[in-house]
Amino acid sequence: MKRLIVVSNRVQPPSEEASGNQGGLTLALSAVLRESNGIWFGWSGEETETYTGNINFQKSAGVTTATVDLEPQDIHEYYDGFANRTLWPLFHYRVSLAEFERGFVDGYERVNTRFADTLLPLITEDDLVWVHDYHLVPLGQRLRERGVTNRIGFFLHIPWPPMRLMVSLPNHQELVESMFAYDVVGFHTEDWKESFLDYVRAQMDAQIDEDGTIVWQGRTLKAVVCPIGIDAAAYAETATTKTARTMCRQMHESAAGRGMIVGVDRLDYSKGLQERFLGYERLLSTRESMSENVFLLQIAPPSREGVQTYQEIRASLDSLSGRINGEFATVDWVPLRYVNKGYSRDALAGIYRAARVGLVTPLRDGMNLVAKEFVAAQDPEDPGVLVLSHFAGAAAQMPEAVLINPYSPEEIADALAQALDMPLAERKSRWQALMDGLLREDVMWWLNRFMAELDPATGAEPEIELA
Repeated sequence: MKRLIVVSNRVQPPSEEASGNQGGLTLALSAVLRESNGIWFGWSGEETETYTGNINFQKSAGVTTATVDLEPQDIHEYYDGFANRTLWPLFHYRVSLAEFERGFVDGYERVNTRFADTLLPLITEDDLVWVHDYHLVPLGQRLRERGVTNRIGFFLHIPWPPMRLMVSLPNHQELVESMFAYDVVGFHTEDWKESFLDYVRAQMDAQIDEDGTIVWQGRTLKAVVCPIGIDAAAYAETATTKTARTMCRQMHESAAGRGMIVGVDRLDYSKGLQERFLGYERLLSTRESMSENVFLLQIAPPSREGVQTYQEIRASLDSLSGRINGEFATVDWVPLRYVNKGYSRDALAGIYRAARVGLVTPLRDGMNLVAKEFVAAQDPEDPGVLVLSHFAGAAAQMPEAVLINPYSPEEIADALAQALDMPLAERKSRWQALMDGLLREDVMWWLNRFMAELDPATGAEPEIELA
């Protein structure tokens, strides 16, 4: 196959020593990069006093990575600023939290230009270039301006907002116009794709064909729905490793016969954590039978701690968890265990396997792989139940979950009660249907589908497999 160059904000080099704890995306991209002798390019996560464009090449587990360091001002304006204080809240329908500052835009444009200048010498004639996520929307255009004629694809891992929200971005048309430098743009769901098409139809008067091909001012772009999956078979095996079995046993012992509800989320306002706590509080206050018979374990590692909004979320959750435990706890029962730390992939698999309910309540999410990992980690003979927000991208692929409106405490409480009381036969039936879907549309299915669109000269979808 042609050589692939993957570009993302951060690079996650694969590691032979920690292969069991690598995410599905890292494993999938590593597979295609090894097969194509490709390169993974992006920010190292490190600071430098002055940007030099020096590239740090490394090779690990057969994958070549190429990283650059950024200046503190770049990180503030591009990453903390426009990417995470402007685009992230806006694309998650939280326009009231979006900060529109000209300096953020300048930093975003500057870093994308620097990435293009630094990446340019690495691109050879037949390479395929695949750019990932909202941090790097204009990168394709910057490469075209520098004479790159290769096939370039873009995949958005977060939602695309409705047009009425998108137009609140001061430079919205400039940003969307830059996307026509790509040959293929991928979205997780039909909803996100349709929102994009609504925008280009109304704001740019673009011509749109039934297959998602868009023509605007001589440029042709193919918009595709391509939901990412996980390596479900491998994750199911992870749940049976020694570390996972030990964690599962510890959780069963700690539960002392009580039903465990688990939530695992990065500390972020898009995840619906406050709403989740309120729904759980409603369960305890309206169903006396749940007292001392259930507990919620919420794992929420902090993120973006320098952003004020995230500090406010943490303070709110600290207050809510204290209130719930203060009102309902007894001398030997804590109804809500709220943990601000992360766990390894295999330890999480063990926690998921011990849970009666997986509670995933984002207010808006591009996909949400926690929902899929929870299902993959279950014991087929005694599976837990997934309670899932309608507003997670995963909901479109997982109708057998108990689907809820996360804004309604009553719906959350009812769904939790239904899940906790669900007969084994129904739990097994729902789980089997969900697992079949995860195995059918796994991470390699996602990768092969997108690569077939990016390189149509290959004809049928290339069959890339995990090593």
